[in-house]
Amino acid sequence: MTSNTQKSDENRSKRKKEMENEASENPLLSSLDKRDLASSEGLQSLYKPEPLEKVLNEMNKEIMNLLSKYAHILRQRAAMDASYVQELDGILKEARTIENHLKQKRESLKQRFTVIANTLQS
Repeated sequence: MTSNTQKSDENRSKRKKEMENEASENPLLSSLDKRDLASSEGLQSLYKPEPLEKVLNEMNKEIMNLLSKYAHILRQRAAMDASYVQELDGILKEARTIENHLKQKRESLKQRFTVIANTLQS
């Protein structure tokens, strides 16, 4: 890890020296290059790379947060599905009760018609 940091620092120093050499060779571009160089140095001083562990921990927290939200949504949907199942069970029970009642009514009417038919025949 430190060798990568050293290499990037070495690369920056080489690039800085190259830009300074180019600026001294071409005076028209030197002022522009110096401004670019200064602004890039300023940005580098503002940007400090975070340690990998810190970044991984933050990513882990974010992933856990998203998973928690997803699990919460799944629990809500499961609860809603369970309430729908209970509601459908209640409707089916009521429908069976009505069906049995209608069957009893039909049987009662059948018996009445039989009695009426028998009385008419006699």
